[in-house]
Amino acid sequence: MASERTDKELTGRRIGPAPVHADISAADLIDSTFVAYNGRRLGEACRLFAEKMLDADTVVGMTLTGALTPAGLGMSCLVPLVERGFVDWIVSTGANLYHDTHFALGLEMRQGSPQADDTVLREAGIVRIYDIFFAYNVLLSTDQFIREVAAQPEFQHPMSSAEFHYRLGRYVAERQRALGLKGCSLTAAAYEFAVPVYTSSPGDSSIGMNLALLELEGRALRLDPLADVNETAALVYWAKKTGKKSAVFVVGGGSPKNFALQTEPQIQEVMGISESGHDYFLQVTDARPDTGGLSGATPSEAVSWGKIDPARLPDSVVCYLDATVALPLITAYAVSRRRARPPRRLYERREEAMAQLKRAYQAARARAGEPTDK
Repeated sequence: MASERTDKELTGRRIGPAPVHADISAADLIDSTFVAYNGRRLGEACRLFAEKMLDADTVVGMTLTGALTPAGLGMSCLVPLVERGFVDWIVSTGANLYHDTHFALGLEMRQGSPQADDTVLREAGIVRIYDIFFAYNVLLSTDQFIREVAAQPEFQHPMSSAEFHYRLGRYVAERQRALGLKGCSLTAAAYEFAVPVYTSSPGDSSIGMNLALLELEGRALRLDPLADVNETAALVYWAKKTGKKSAVFVVGGGSPKNFALQTEPQIQEVMGISESGHDYFLQVTDARPDTGGLSGATPSEAVSWGKIDPARLPDSVVCYLDATVALPLITAYAVSRRRARPPRRLYERREEAMAQLKRAYQAARARAGEPTDK
């Protein structure tokens, strides 16, 4: 009997990786040697992303928090993912998009020491993000660029943050080309591939600060966060109702994580439309779940909110690792194992998706015996 129980439990892959050799690829290293602990979780994350989330019938939403673009992860990882059609829509902090713009303007970020004296740096006109240094003038130059762009006539009306970033992206892409640069900016790549980019807290960044100044000066630009709620829900509903699956790739956590995941409660709870939740969930985080914070909330907890389809919970991975380590490895694995996908250009499908969501809402109200719009 004990032998039978032993045989039943010892069914996992036998641990016995081959020695690491000089010319092993990142993808092969992950598959062969990442066999336990968070290395194994990272391997599971890579395979979930490449083998399931990047199937032709899956729409991938990505969320970005933490100072990723100042560390060069925009150009090294995010731009390649967008260019290969591996990301279909994005929710990002405004800070990532702001710092992303520095590179397209030819402005420099440099390595520094986290032990530096910040009083000395302040006197020298240097700003620090842990071990990244840049001149204070980088902020001033980027601020001026954003204000000059956002003051243009095409911006003078209320809009979703996706529309704002798309229009801004065109100017960023033009400046990048004028300087002879390529692949420096996520915002520019998102414009070129029509990937809608949302910001869940538009006032909480230097971009929002500069737009607030334009409002003070009497400009008519207004970012509409409620339009963002409806548009993101519409994109997810469009994916599910056109025979596709919905995947969420969370880098970090915070407000963008919830904003992407709340699309399903918006559809189910608020609008009363029958839906089952996202199909795939992948998160890279260093946050613990036991503090009750959103960044550490697990996929199983998200099931209780209707955010994730409970039947698809096995297709969920949380990798407890610094994103500056995990994201390059996941990107390397994906570009090695999967061919590029045709871009979905979801920015251009927003009106179609919104119309579909409105029809479903009206039908749900009619079934509930509530009055519907004529």
